Amino acid sequence: MKTAHDLVSAAKSRVREVSVQDAEHAISEADVLVDVREADEFAAGHLAGAIHVSRGMLEFKFSANPALQPRDLKVVLYCKTSGRAALAASALQEMGYLDVQSIAGGFDAWVAAGKPVVKPEAPSFE
Repeated sequence: MKTAHDLVSAAKSRVREVSVQDAEHAISEADVLVDVREADEFAAGHLAGAIHVSRGMLEFKFSANPALQPRDLKVVLYCKTSGRAALAASALQEMGYLDVQSIAGGFDAWVAAGKPVVKPEAPSFE
């Protein structure tokens, strides 16, 4: 029986991971930056310019949104530590997307490297 770790390891062997050091360049070249974490994780802070598509809805959202349907889109994905992003990248490749990358180490590695994060501000009622 395979574990989640087994599935992530297999996905990582099939997808292209970009290091945090090279991620800014990959993001600048990408057509879309996708945060595949859960909504509460995204709301707590995310990379500038990222759109939120939780891992569980990825295939459905990409299939339903005409802007995300071209298979030659340059896609960069990330999650908390890179497991969900690797699974998401593998799924997109299986759907026929040709240029998909995930950020090695994910959001945690990005933050640890001192890279900028967007944190929404709570509304002021004063």
